[in-house]
Amino acid sequence: MPVPDVSVVVIVYNDAERLPTAVQSAVDQTLHGVEVVIVDDCSTDRSFAVAQELAAAHPGKVRALQLPENSGGCGAPRNHGVAHARGTYVMFLDSDDVLEPHACRNMLDAAERTGADLVSGMCVRVHADTRTKKTVEWYPWLYARTRTLESISELPDLLVFDTLSTNKCYRRAFLREAGLEFPVGIHYEDLLFSAQAYVAARCITLIPNHVYFWNVFEKAATKSISNRRHEIANFAHRMEIHRRVDELLAEQGLDDLKFHKDVKFLKHDLVLHLRDLPLLDEGYRREFAEMANGYLAGIAPEAYERVQPIQAICAYLLGKEDWTALMPAVDTLINRDKLSTPLTERDGRVYWTDRHLDDPEGRRVLDVTDAGYHTRPLGKLFLRNQLTGYTDDGRGTVELSGSVVNPLGALTPATPLRGRIELKARRRSLQTFSFPLRTLRLDGDQVVWDAELDLARRLRPLGVIDAVWDVRLILDADGEITRTRLTVGGVDLDAAHALRVRPRLTRLVSDRVEPAPSKRGHLTFVLRAESRATRSTQKLLGEALRSPAAALAKTGIRKARKAKRELSSGETKLRVYHEVFSKLPLRKGLVVFESHLGKQYSDSPRAIYEEMRRQGVECEAVWSYAGKKPDGFPEDATLVKRWSWPYLRALAQAEFWIDNQGYPLKLTKRPETTYVQTWHGSALKRMGFDEPRLRLQPRAAKDEYQQALDRFDHFLIRSEHDERTLARAFRLRPEVLLRTGYPRNDALVAARRAEEASGTRTRGPLAAALGIPADKTVLLYAPTFRATPNGQVKGFELPFDVDEFAARFGDRYVLLIRSHYLNHVVLPPSVRGTVIDVTGHHDITPLMELADGLITDYSSVMFDYALLDRPMVFYAHDYDEYANEARGTYFDLKATAPGPFAKTEDELFDALDRLKSADAEHREARQRFTATYGEYDRGDAARRVVDRFFGTAEREGDAK
Repeated sequence: MPVPDVSVVVIVYNDAERLPTAVQSAVDQTLHGVEVVIVDDCSTDRSFAVAQELAAAHPGKVRALQLPENSGGCGAPRNHGVAHARGTYVMFLDSDDVLEPHACRNMLDAAERTGADLVSGMCVRVHADTRTKKTVEWYPWLYARTRTLESISELPDLLVFDTLSTNKCYRRAFLREAGLEFPVGIHYEDLLFSAQAYVAARCITLIPNHVYFWNVFEKAATKSISNRRHEIANFAHRMEIHRRVDELLAEQGLDDLKFHKDVKFLKHDLVLHLRDLPLLDEGYRREFAEMANGYLAGIAPEAYERVQPIQAICAYLLGKEDWTALMPAVDTLINRDKLSTPLTERDGRVYWTDRHLDDPEGRRVLDVTDAGYHTRPLGKLFLRNQLTGYTDDGRGTVELSGSVVNPLGALTPATPLRGRIELKARRRSLQTFSFPLRTLRLDGDQVVWDAELDLARRLRPLGVIDAVWDVRLILDADGEITRTRLTVGGVDLDAAHALRVRPRLTRLVSDRVEPAPSKRGHLTFVLRAESRATRSTQKLLGEALRSPAAALAKTGIRKARKAKRELSSGETKLRVYHEVFSKLPLRKGLVVFESHLGKQYSDSPRAIYEEMRRQGVECEAVWSYAGKKPDGFPEDATLVKRWSWPYLRALAQAEFWIDNQGYPLKLTKRPETTYVQTWHGSALKRMGFDEPRLRLQPRAAKDEYQQALDRFDHFLIRSEHDERTLARAFRLRPEVLLRTGYPRNDALVAARRAEEASGTRTRGPLAAALGIPADKTVLLYAPTFRATPNGQVKGFELPFDVDEFAARFGDRYVLLIRSHYLNHVVLPPSVRGTVIDVTGHHDITPLMELADGLITDYSSVMFDYALLDRPMVFYAHDYDEYANEARGTYFDLKATAPGPFAKTEDELFDALDRLKSADAEHREARQRFTATYGEYDRGDAARRVVDRFFGTAEREGDAK
């Protein structure tokens, strides 16, 4: 008999129903040289009989083996299967999973091509008991391409994250020579076996193919071993396996791999068990802490710096066995956006708790200043609401009590408080029921409340599709609305009764509700059937829902939902825009304005709009906005959401488009529409077709980009530098250019002229609104964004120490920080009053008028601020990288900067120290800079644009 290419070892225990599907997926492999070895772990059901039937049905292809007694795990049956395998290679399959049809062929080809001892492919988790059978690829970044490793040290993430044995193909001789076997009598055997295989393999090949479908049954009556985390023995097994892996890595001198594994333990393994702690008893917690802390003591402190802050906080508090602080932290671990603690402020920093701050490690781990909780208004916070009491009378009335976090004392005794309890069906578009609170008051760092819910009389579910009801407390603190969920941990719901309710449709489906914690630990009420008649009806209803007629109805519903999704899809909107809206008559006087992709009411479009209002131009003005309903946009204009149907129709019928960046590239402009592109700044960094990234794009992408640029009928420039850079980079025709200057800069020119005429500077109301003392010099720091080579925006971190700035200059300066609109910044409380975040201000022009000096890097704000003829400092800490390795620049800023050029924090602070004295040195350079880059900014740009397009002659059709 020929030697099989691959032996698939299928293990089974009490899974007779699903075993045939698993075995069939191995039998049906497109690779013919596959044998299947079924190993039954002494099942008590028909599993072995089914295995024998499968062997009889596939003689010579399938064999059935059985262990003499149950081993209690996966290790022994897999070892037994390997011992009886005849294939050159071995794979493992669980009885409730399946192989991808080409898995064996793809893995064998890779092994033979590369000589690998171990080939690994992508596993796909299938949520088998969900309606949509949702699939999730298992760590797909590891399998983005085919790669071959000579050592696991080349890719530590493989050992750290992909610890499965089932998505792999092993050379059987390699397993024998290395003496590799699964550990027996202990769970999580895959972790150790995979680590041993990775370390022993002389060659490992990864392929980007799906090979294994792991079926996850979350609603199963009997949980899998890995899902029985409420059993302390489960955690004990995990800890023992981790210790054995650590010993292996230590023996092999793989300390770097140990560090990566420690990081993963904090991010994943520990987190899995921490999530269950709030619902487990004190005895479990004590044993858990003893085992966990013994292991955590061997983890390098540096590993805590590589995980998310809340993960490090939980691990640290567990080490201290501080259950009072840990349980709220676990709530945030489960609900990532939730603020579950009142926080504390010390020495200008914000900490998770006021405990353990005398410990340097605790002070470091518990510092959450960068999370920015202290900068958010109450209405933007998801606050923890701990349920402190639950009682019911058994008939239909429930009494609840709880306490809501009051972060950093945001609420005071003078804050008016109102609130209500809301029960809302989880299915969308159904009912909501509200109940008043009996009491609501501030108690230190908590808001305490209680309520009585008459569910029997007030809660009227439909009774068929609204089975789960979420409970929220809506808190109104002087107009700031925040919605909280009720965290169950610490309150025993086991003694709660199932309470009678009156469904609106029928009591024959459900007639009771009872409390239950959700997956995230929040209070819900779930509809149940209690009477025999109701349970019988539910059974009949279930059978009806599985009938052919029901299947047809479900298909109709799915089609309707799909049609609704398609109706609102981008493809449909583009088709309707071009085929329907663009055929409608043009609406004379309709002008659509947009600034920075709808993110702001600002810049030159704003200046043109306000000039039109000043002149009394009759028009139908439409402003686009992005995201939620905006603040700060004009009330005398129609507001439309970007990419909405009204937005598309307005653009299709508009007489004028006016924006500073670009309307969606795929929207074709009608010939009758005039597109005035104001742009948003002169260019230092290379733009358009001068960008290396764009030059590398395929021809089709370049053509599509050029078509979008060709929509511009007019393009505003403020200097001949713009013509040499922007106009050429965008390949604009000469007749498109309007040498008017930027309308947004009219205010800056007017401010300089007024200052020159009067000899004094008027700060205006903005200084008072920001709380800036009259004796302080105001500096504005306005950097540009940074991007990766592929154009992705990088995260923003302040490149200098704002605490150090406040300490050195707080008696002289107030620093306004306005990050680019693509970024955001978080300032510590320690600099409050000295350093102010003004990023939220739509329009930077009033900020420039206010500032006595500017600090920038490569932002085009330099060209605008120069019009004020005030000091500028250029802090270009990454100049070499920005100028040479990124997009490149049109000129050498270091050689032409009209102000001090700093590359380090010390140089920056030295320049600020002598700001006034050094100003005279750069005055002539600043004037040359202004003449070069702002020669057309004469203070009348908005008027000139409005006169040209909306003046009397234009309205009569004399010109376009």
